[in-house]
Amino acid sequence: MAYSSLFSPNFTHFSSARPISHHLYYHPYLSSTSLQYNKIRKELSFPYVASVPYQPINVDYLEGEFSGHGVTFEGIGDNCVAKMGLDNGSTATLMLPSGLITSYKAPMWHGSTVELLHTSVSEGDDGEAVIQGGVSLALNYEDDNEVPWSPSTWVLRDIRGNSKDSIKVELISSDTDNMVETRHIVTLGEDILTSEISVTNSNSSPLQWTGSIISHLTVSSPEATYALGLEGSNFHNVPPFLSNFGIIPSDLDEENDSEIGQLWKQMGLKGFFSGLGQRNKKNASEEEMEGEEDDGYKQLNEQMSRIYTCAPRFFTLIDRGRRNSVVVGRDGFDEVYMYSPGSSHEIYGQYSFICVGQSTMLKPIMLGPGEVWRGSQHLHNPNM
Repeated sequence: MAYSSLFSPNFTHFSSARPISHHLYYHPYLSSTSLQYNKIRKELSFPYVASVPYQPINVDYLEGEFSGHGVTFEGIGDNCVAKMGLDNGSTATLMLPSGLITSYKAPMWHGSTVELLHTSVSEGDDGEAVIQGGVSLALNYEDDNEVPWSPSTWVLRDIRGNSKDSIKVELISSDTDNMVETRHIVTLGEDILTSEISVTNSNSSPLQWTGSIISHLTVSSPEATYALGLEGSNFHNVPPFLSNFGIIPSDLDEENDSEIGQLWKQMGLKGFFSGLGQRNKKNASEEEMEGEEDDGYKQLNEQMSRIYTCAPRFFTLIDRGRRNSVVVGRDGFDEVYMYSPGSSHEIYGQYSFICVGQSTMLKPIMLGPGEVWRGSQHLHNPNM
């Protein structure tokens, strides 16, 4: 398992771990002009390798079409890495066509830059590289026929800005059958990384969608990490989201005696991510699953997975071990998802992270014909 550079000489190509169903979408920078989409699995399963088969990307085309904005491109097997860099030292790395943000390095008060995202690279069963963590989108759409679709393949649409002020990278993913368009705009500023999404329903019938912008923030240890500003927020204890790029301890199952393990039992193993927000009927344990945060300086050393429903738009995660902090903000989303793997794992290791997500899981969003919804997440670096 590796946690440093994702792009070393030993980094191998990606391949599929399991068959997926897909639609076709055409764009000039694909050498065989096809992109693939996968559907969110309806069955609840434990974390699997985050690898999807993609068609090779023409890196020379990207360089010629989008150069000059502070972004460079590098081919990694059949994938492509877009590296964004500002003059003040802030950098971000985005993978295509998966849309996964694998790195955000921010300048600190001591003069150097520090990685704020937690991303792991491991070897799959067939020797392929498996990437998990970072910042990713986990979205699920359903039309009147209850046919689910989830954007998993992204096309680079535009790049704006410059290396002096800020850089915007715009990605697009469309399902022409259901006439749903999703745009993901990643903006790198001098002290902030923003992920903005817009969902457009071009169909003649309503669209329901649920999902989250999921971020894995690296820490020294959850024991040294505190959430500042959540006091008074209502919450629901939920099983962890099982997304394509999510990192969940392998020993976390329904037999676990932890609080999260008990939630698996209470919710009948048909959890949140299997339907992206489909909740079971409330039962006698409802009081244990809901509550109000009473700690304004909450230590995240205990294993926890919950959704805050009335949290402030901005709150702060403080890592006393690394002596830095991240201000997490949101627009458009009403919910905040937070997951901590707890402090029973090795410090600075595979599970040294806190997962946060701006979400719409408890209350799906309904889009009428022709309507557009917008929301965003902000990761602000206050340590300059």
